[in-house]
Amino acid sequence: MKADPAGVLTGSHYLDGDFACGEGAMAAGCRFVAGYPITPSTEVVERISRRFPTLGGTFIQMEDELASMAAVVGAAWTGSKTMTVTSGPGFSLMMENIGLAAMMETPCVVVNVQRGGPSTGLPTMVGQGDVMQARWGSHGDYEVIALSPQSPQEAFDLTIDAFNLAEIYRVPVMFLMDECVGHMTEKVVIPEAEAIEIEPRRLTEKSPESFDPYQVEEGQLPEFARAGDGYRFHTTGLTHDEHGYPEMSVECQEVNVSRLVGKIRDNADSIVRFEEEGVEDADVVVVSYGITARVARLAVEEARSQGLKVGFLRLVVIWPFPEKRIRELAGSVGAFVVPEINYGQIALEVERAAAGQAVTWPVHHAGGAVHSPDAITEIIIKAAV
Repeated sequence: MKADPAGVLTGSHYLDGDFACGEGAMAAGCRFVAGYPITPSTEVVERISRRFPTLGGTFIQMEDELASMAAVVGAAWTGSKTMTVTSGPGFSLMMENIGLAAMMETPCVVVNVQRGGPSTGLPTMVGQGDVMQARWGSHGDYEVIALSPQSPQEAFDLTIDAFNLAEIYRVPVMFLMDECVGHMTEKVVIPEAEAIEIEPRRLTEKSPESFDPYQVEEGQLPEFARAGDGYRFHTTGLTHDEHGYPEMSVECQEVNVSRLVGKIRDNADSIVRFEEEGVEDADVVVVSYGITARVARLAVEEARSQGLKVGFLRLVVIWPFPEKRIRELAGSVGAFVVPEINYGQIALEVERAAAGQAVTWPVHHAGGAVHSPDAITEIIIKAAV
């Protein structure tokens, strides 16, 4: 399916990452957004709220982030493509309803423009401390997908991908920007609508009488029906049977949770995405994501200029984590260097996936600014010894 031309602002523009994300959402077919203002993400919905009247879209400023996430979940069941936008403190407040979205298998996108934390922290300054919260923030066992752009261009492109992945796997997709990417302005090229592939909502063709909202006949995904189309069914955050009715049993819990986990884990090879260069003969591989990846590239170039064999691996999709690739590289490289604007969240994942075959060197930063490239180069040199 191609994008609706009404939502595609074709051409070359100079946009910050927040505006580009908003344009990506509209190009992807998003027509319902609920949110609450919070720095540094507010510009996303400012852009959307200005353009939605021309598209027939609806933006609602809710009373808080809990209500915003609830509105997004409810609107998705009308068949709309939906999104909410926030930053760290608001992301925390959304977690209960993110878990609800996971249990109800509700396709939606949650944009988190990360800032320094914890708590109110550094509202206007960069951070990457919400990576683990995106994966484990709500309680129980479930899986999500999380993408991390490194530029305004990717803020546009990957937002479209986020909506497509939400539709394919019926899951809330996390879009982990950071303040630097959100607020930097660069050239963004938006293609013609005919060049943008859009994943439509996969609606059931069954009659209302024969439809069950959680009946799985093939694969791991149930068919979808819109509220208001005559399908009378129940959906809930409780453990439920194929009719959507609560069923409090160990057996039903196993069926529910194994499918929530399996539909992502079993398809991880299709979802995982990364960029790599110079890793095959490297002694050290630098692993990074988001704005930190752009800084890390400078450090890699400097280390190479000193004669070191350094590879680079950038995570485009953070969750599911590319543990298979890390494990493969761990068998041939001596060390991984992992710069990130937190105190070692993805570094621990790299260490886990390497399984003792290679040493992991985290390059910590508490937030508020990006790394100095020299600080990363210094660790690369130490790791190469």
